[in-house]
Amino acid sequence: MRIGELASRSGLSTRTLRFYEEVGLLVPPPRTSGGYRDYPGSAVARLAFIGESQRAGLTLAEIRSVLTLRDDGQAPCAHVTALIHEHLDDIDRRMAELAATRRVLRTLATRAAATDPAECGGDDICSIVIAGET
Repeated sequence: MRIGELASRSGLSTRTLRFYEEVGLLVPPPRTSGGYRDYPGSAVARLAFIGESQRAGLTLAEIRSVLTLRDDGQAPCAHVTALIHEHLDDIDRRMAELAATRRVLRTLATRAAATDPAECGGDDICSIVIAGET
């Protein structure tokens, strides 16, 4: 199928398809005698996999590594499992950082509510942020 049809069936732009081909996510298809790309029907499923992988948080490089394993005839299950766990660990770490930031901001919000701007001054930049331990 030509690139326009693949774009239509996949919901992606032709520009995106060319980019995916350029970065190794799509295997460069053979060309017709007129020079048009002639994608196999399996390209639709490959693009669906790419989209689902992106929604799961995998990077294009990680997706390419999975596709390379599959293209080399290997089942990528162990590799995908490792990637999933890496991403879960990263999310857990980021959520802990966000929870800590939320605690600090709540403390600062309480302090801000009790601060009289008329009493601010001197050498302090902002007593809401600086005052005491957070």
